[in-house]
Amino acid sequence: MNQSGAMFWSGETLIKRLPSLIEPFAAERVDCAAYTLSVGSEVYVSPNDQAVDPSTVTVRRLAPGDAFTIPPGQFAFLITEEVVAVPSDALAFISIRAKIKFRGLVNVSGFHVDPGYRGQLTFSVFNAGPTPIHLKRGQEIFLIWYASLDCETKFAKGGPTRVGMDAGLISGIAGELQSFSGLSRRIKDVDKSLSDRVHAIEKEQTYYRVIGAIVLAVVIGLTLSWFKDGLASRNPAPSQAITTPAPTPK
Repeated sequence: MNQSGAMFWSGETLIKRLPSLIEPFAAERVDCAAYTLSVGSEVYVSPNDQAVDPSTVTVRRLAPGDAFTIPPGQFAFLITEEVVAVPSDALAFISIRAKIKFRGLVNVSGFHVDPGYRGQLTFSVFNAGPTPIHLKRGQEIFLIWYASLDCETKFAKGGPTRVGMDAGLISGIAGELQSFSGLSRRIKDVDKSLSDRVHAIEKEQTYYRVIGAIVLAVVIGLTLSWFKDGLASRNPAPSQAITTPAPTPK
């Protein structure tokens, strides 16, 4: 029991206490006062507008080393490879490593683990960057810190070890999510479609103008021809009279 108040565990304390709290544990993953966790065997990435049928997208199981992509503007659920336990006299804090954050991956789930919890951790993340984020199973992207409470709490979590991804989480965001990049792409597609239609209409109008001009010229030509023929039939040309020249006086 810690009588001096809450405090974060040092690297030395992590090496001493975590072998019984994190499975599997590797001492080389202690990073200053934090421990590095890796991507586990299950992942869910929300479908975007390129999915064939968004309603069929579900949790994907990853073999060791398998890679996956989180597109821009999409959510994902990731679980840790490790099973994590928090004793009843401590509280844990979780985050994503800075080098992954700088690529646009944001942790939008809880930022702490309750006393008494035991199981794999589920991270809800959002790709706020402009490009897809590529990750793989076993990649070390999460951090966890432990802090001692001022006493052992009676309100610690209980229950069995939590393994795998909760299907209830998936149901909450199932279906297509409209990201900014997806909306931008759709707007560009609509703009291109409208431009193509306008160009097609302009071509049709040009075609009809040419045809109309030709027809008008033919009509004008025929009208003039009929007008001339009508005038000629109404006013025939006078016939030439044959005259005998007068005799010249002698």
